[in-house]
Amino acid sequence: MTQENAIVRCAWCGTDPLYVKYHDEEWGKPVYDDQTLFEFLILESAQAGLSWITVLRKRENYRKAFAEFDAKKVAKFTATDIERLMQDIGIIRNRQKIEAAINNAKLFLSVQEEHGSFSDYIWGFLPVKKPIINSFEDHKNAPAWTELSDRISAEMKKKGFKFFGTTICYAHMQATGMVNDHIDGCFAK
Repeated sequence: MTQENAIVRCAWCGTDPLYVKYHDEEWGKPVYDDQTLFEFLILESAQAGLSWITVLRKRENYRKAFAEFDAKKVAKFTATDIERLMQDIGIIRNRQKIEAAINNAKLFLSVQEEHGSFSDYIWGFLPVKKPIINSFEDHKNAPAWTELSDRISAEMKKKGFKFFGTTICYAHMQATGMVNDHIDGCFAK
């Protein structure tokens, strides 16, 4: 392949095959499915203070540990489940993050009940529920948070969501395609 024919992608994913696959197939693609939105809510909250690749490598373990990301099942987790998860070496064993996942599952269900779906609620922060397409020549120019992520995070905190500050919120928005921060020229844009 010549240099002119090389695939251009965002530099943040490097060459790790798992990261490249995530970049190419998921990141920045709009997600309207509640179960997938819940999955990213759990994963992004677990990521707080860590690198995304750390969480991505544990994603399948999270899927098993958190009932295939079924919010109804996770909302019913008990103290026994918390202790089980604290012993699970396949996930990030942080009690506050585990407890937040259970708390957030309960709140996720309440948002679904109030708004018809979590998707309707979260996408309702965007004009006509369509992604924001940003233009950056370098991924380093993408923000870590925005006024919109501030607003969404503040609203979710009012509802009682944990581990969903503005930076985590913005990462969630990127992961679920609410914003598309692929660099200009990236084939996945």
